[in-house]
Amino acid sequence: MDTPQHFDAIIVGAGQAGPPLAGRLTAAGQTVAVIERKLVGGTCVNYGCIPTKTLVASAHAAHLARRGAEFGVGTGEVAVDIAAVKARKDRISGGDREGVESWLEGMKGCTLIRGHARFEDPHTMRVGEHLLTADRFFLNVGGRAVAPDMPGLADVDYLTNVGILDLDMVPDHLVVIGGSYIALEFAQMFRRFGAKVTVIEKGPRLTSREDEDVSAAIKDILEAEGIDVVVDADSIRFAKQDSGFTVTPSEGAEPIAGSHLLMAVGRQPNTDDLGLDAAGVDTDRRGYIVVDDQLRTTVDHIWAMGDCNGRGAFTHTSYNDFEIVAANLLDDDPRRVSDRITTYALYIDPPLGRAGMTVDEVRRSGRKALVGKRPMTRVGRAVEKGETQGFMKVVVDAETEEILGAAILGVGGDEVVHSILDVMTAKLPYTAISRTMHIHPTVSELVPTMLQDLEPLR
Repeated sequence: MDTPQHFDAIIVGAGQAGPPLAGRLTAAGQTVAVIERKLVGGTCVNYGCIPTKTLVASAHAAHLARRGAEFGVGTGEVAVDIAAVKARKDRISGGDREGVESWLEGMKGCTLIRGHARFEDPHTMRVGEHLLTADRFFLNVGGRAVAPDMPGLADVDYLTNVGILDLDMVPDHLVVIGGSYIALEFAQMFRRFGAKVTVIEKGPRLTSREDEDVSAAIKDILEAEGIDVVVDADSIRFAKQDSGFTVTPSEGAEPIAGSHLLMAVGRQPNTDDLGLDAAGVDTDRRGYIVVDDQLRTTVDHIWAMGDCNGRGAFTHTSYNDFEIVAANLLDDDPRRVSDRITTYALYIDPPLGRAGMTVDEVRRSGRKALVGKRPMTRVGRAVEKGETQGFMKVVVDAETEEILGAAILGVGGDEVVHSILDVMTAKLPYTAISRTMHIHPTVSELVPTMLQDLEPLR
């Protein structure tokens, strides 16, 4: 019989929350095992933020080069060397991964174990031939792309956000199924690399969680670059062809022929093969691990962090999960998930920075509110840079004067939104920004101006 190896703590998954927690626990004198079945660094480093934003940067460079004449700069014909673009992405992503690996491998008190972990009982895990026991467990197992059962899809080769990163050629015609964040980022970057691109969304508009004016502006931005957008695709079906495939979006629609297919319609947590039943850990109907406000599961000595707990699907929410767990366990600092404000970005170009509630959500809540809006055409910095697409919008509680939410779609929007987010977190009135002198010329300087001209939300 195997003799179990005991640790003070076992962390399953080396994504954004796992390694820093290992660092805090070992610094506190605990022994820690970090188990990773695939690549250290998780989605962000290997398949998400780092590689995709590296590709977005290359796509932006190509787009700007093609626009050179607008700035009085002659560039000649612009060619994209997709193999070189991929090599740059691999170098940057790989460097990040190696950095995290080196950190874990050199961490005193930490043991990095490769393999797939499964619970055998609430205090025991098996990884291959090894039995491991621990006083505490921290699950950081992430998620993966899901491809729903659509007619004909099983007969067609398709890519997810993982496989598309390995392309070393530009597709003739990339068809993207899905109209949200991952879908649109890849759609725009490959259009800028030179591919014909069609986006097919089953709903009535792109980015359905955003306000309608935001969705409409995003659609305009993409279509202005030559991306075909199909919405209301309520009966998508595929057919294999010698040179690729066809996709028919809805009954009576003309089939669309494509060379490459990206399925970007959602994600699911990696919780189906962890032996959670043996540990007594509950999941919800979608497979997400049920956690409380301090990220403890239904078992007192087991926590869940990151994409697998359904409390956020971003690197920053995962890292904040680590901070909450560490603060409660090690710092006697009772931090809670419910204290944080929803915030994220869509990294098309120009980007969308979001914080708090949408205007639609505020309207549905029934509270009295004020709203301000400014087009980027009225932002001097945007005009100077030749980046005038989009707008900024903020919604304020009319009684408390606290900011409820903001959307900054435009150049620098992913950075500008943080000044609003910080004031929201501090629970200060909107006048904390509206009466602040900002630097000219910047995009941020229009935020006070916008807040000085609020109107009742109708």
